[in-house]
Amino acid sequence: MAESTIEQRTIAGWDKPDLDLSTADWHSSSKGLGDVQIAFVEGFIAMRNGGSPQNPSLIFTPAEWGAFVLGAREGEFDLT
Repeated sequence: MAESTIEQRTIAGWDKPDLDLSTADWHSSSKGLGDVQIAFVEGFIAMRNGGSPQNPSLIFTPAEWGAFVLGAREGEFDLT
């Protein structure tokens, strides 16, 4: 089997640190697998797929997270 080759790239304007998420306290809205999980780490919010926790996590600043939560509450992401 071929070895996975995930390449980390620096994005212009990217000002988020490379966080150690190995001991993060992940929270979920449900007890099922495959749901979204979040953790608060070093002043940032990390989000991952609970069904595939080995995959990369998304990292948000508090301002980005606030905008996301506000948009979700207002139905901005409702696809129905």
